[in-house]
Amino acid sequence: MVAIVITGRGGGGAGKTTMSANLSTYFSLSGYKTLVIDGDLYLPKLAFHFGIYNPPVTNLHTLLSNPDTRLKDAIYHDVKTGVDVLPGSSKLFDILTMDEKRLRDIVREAAENYDVTFIDSPVGIPFDTISTFRLAQYQLIVVELGRCPVHSFRKMVENEVDKLKALGEAYGLKVGVILNKIREEKPIVDDIVEYLEESVGVPVVGIVSFDPPAVPASQNRGIPVVVNVPHSRAARDIRMAGDVLREWIFNVEIKRGLIDSFLDTLRSLFLRLFPSGKKL
Repeated sequence: MVAIVITGRGGGGAGKTTMSANLSTYFSLSGYKTLVIDGDLYLPKLAFHFGIYNPPVTNLHTLLSNPDTRLKDAIYHDVKTGVDVLPGSSKLFDILTMDEKRLRDIVREAAENYDVTFIDSPVGIPFDTISTFRLAQYQLIVVELGRCPVHSFRKMVENEVDKLKALGEAYGLKVGVILNKIREEKPIVDDIVEYLEESVGVPVVGIVSFDPPAVPASQNRGIPVVVNVPHSRAARDIRMAGDVLREWIFNVEIKRGLIDSFLDTLRSLFLRLFPSGKKL
């Protein structure tokens, strides 16, 4: 039973929720019973990445508002990825009536039944989900380098990454970084990785390319890119990050070969032939 909190720098747009959806998909396809929870209580959007656009009455906010609601009625199974999703509600009334203090108990109950649980936190300092940090063992900080000039990267790290890292470490979490949407930074990415790992003291577990054709198209279809376009640059990079994370957490050696590529191709073909297939 492993819980991973995914955080991101302030301002949004770093790809935190995209990474939550895709890494949870990676672990599910790797044979782990996986749950992903939308911990952004005020601006939930994780469900969209799985094609859940109008969650029925029961969802995370229902659990937070009504203690008599059963957890199993709020979890939705995505048959394309095998991921169980605990989505939030964007309705104003649901937000106004929720009791945030119940989140920790809900996450604890949910995580007990899964091999891996991802918690998608809000951007910046994740006040919504801080209570769940006591339940997690790992924190991933998603950083989009393109959202700040490369020459000011160190200042951004001081302002944001250091704070998130300190927060995770205060709760005893093992902290890692994923560099996302790599574009013009490619020539100096090695220097950035070295700075993070040597000077900041946080491992870089993934480096994900900026992939405008594949990622937005996958989001529009409500299918994570690692399944929707498995041979895209972003999908390959995310799977590599998943391999590193899996080795880090479970201490297993990952070897990808022809069989994995063949299965990726079959999965992509299936999705094109059968575009529906979501069990709600």
